[in-house]
Amino acid sequence: MKHFLGNDWEIYPAGGLTGEAFYACHNDEKLFLKRNSSPFLAVLSAEGIVPKLVWTKRLENGDVITAQQWIKGKILEPYEMNDERVAHLLKKIHHSKPLLSMLHRLGKFPIESETLVQQLEARFETRLIHLSNIQKAFRYLKANLSETKHNQWAVCHGDVHHNNWIMTETGSLYLIDWDHAFIGDPAIDIGPLLYWYIPENDWKNWLSTYGLTLDDSLRTRMKWYVFYQTLNSIQLFYEKEKKEEYLFWIDYLDTLF
Repeated sequence: MKHFLGNDWEIYPAGGLTGEAFYACHNDEKLFLKRNSSPFLAVLSAEGIVPKLVWTKRLENGDVITAQQWIKGKILEPYEMNDERVAHLLKKIHHSKPLLSMLHRLGKFPIESETLVQQLEARFETRLIHLSNIQKAFRYLKANLSETKHNQWAVCHGDVHHNNWIMTETGSLYLIDWDHAFIGDPAIDIGPLLYWYIPENDWKNWLSTYGLTLDDSLRTRMKWYVFYQTLNSIQLFYEKEKKEEYLFWIDYLDTLF
C-alpha cells in the first residue's frame, strides 16, 4: 500500500480475523485502511454509523482500499453495552431507509431463518456437528422455524460483539466491521446483544429505549437467533483455528437449553 500513500507513511496490521485491515500513520495524520470493503461503507459513513470515509482507491490488481478517519476512542466493555446510546444506534440502523436501499441495489434480498440454518448446517465442520449439544441446537432451530416468521425486514449487522462498538472521547458511538451485513429480522442483532450483555431483568428497559415491547414473539425469535449465532460463532472460529474461542461457544450452548 505504500506505493500510493508514500514512503513517509508507516503501515501496521490492525488485527481482526480477515487480516485485511491496517493502520497508516504519517506525522500527526492517521488513517484506518481496509482492503476490499463493501461499497456499503459509503452509506454507513454518510449515516454516521461508522467513522468518516476519507477516500477510496483501486489498486492495479483490482483490490479496493478504503481509508477512514482515525478516531480517538475505545472499544466498549461488555458492561457498557447497557448504555442507551447502543440501543439508539441499533434502532437507527434497523430503521434506516438509505441503508436498506443500498443493500437492495447491491442485490441483497431478505434472508429467511430457514435459509440461514440450511446454509449453516451445510458448511458446518463434520468433526464438530456430531457433538451432542450441537446436534441438539440444530434440532431446536429446525423444530422452531415456524416461530421465527417475520416480515418487518431491516439491515442487520450480524455480529454485535462488544469489540465492534467504539465510543469516541467526545461520546460519539460507532458500530464497525460491516463485511457481512444482510437484510433480515432485527432479532438477529437484538437477541445476542441482550443474551450476551444485558441482565434479563433489564431487557424490558433496554427494549423500551430501542422502541420495542418484549412480547412472546420477540422473546422466541431472539432465543432462536442466539442459538443460530452461537453455532455460527463455533463454525467461524473453527475455520480460523481459534480453538479457545470455538470451545468457549460450544460450552455456551449448554447454557441456552
